[in-house]
Amino acid sequence: MRKETTKLRAGTLPVTSAELPPPLDEPAVEDLRLENILAALADPLRLFIVHKLMVESDAYDHPCGWFGLDRPKSSLTHHFKALREAGVIRQRQYGLERRSRLRREDLDARFPGLLSLVENWQPPADAHMHQDTNERRAARTSA
Repeated sequence: MRKETTKLRAGTLPVTSAELPPPLDEPAVEDLRLENILAALADPLRLFIVHKLMVESDAYDHPCGWFGLDRPKSSLTHHFKALREAGVIRQRQYGLERRSRLRREDLDARFPGLLSLVENWQPPADAHMHQDTNERRAARTSA
């Protein structure tokens, strides 16, 4: 039983909310601005991140690797920071790892209906969210 508890805590949220690390800096609900949220969601990769959180699981804090994005760490850090600073996601620091979760309740309270648009969005068939870095680089140089 002890091993299962350790595995659960390493792979998902801690069992009680008292064990959660504090969230990183984010705007308060009353400070959420529609133009900032729309600007953050205007990037296809960020829209993909939020859509995946909504459709697959917004019940846990997820590490960056859960999203399956083959992008440089610095690029992903930038995108997650933009989503957090706009107020779309909440991030917590778990040791050396930041984990993300959608601020669904806050966004629904402030902008009713906005997230249903994101939930119904379908990524384009030619979206390169998971494309290997070397393949993207080769595609850019051959174009």
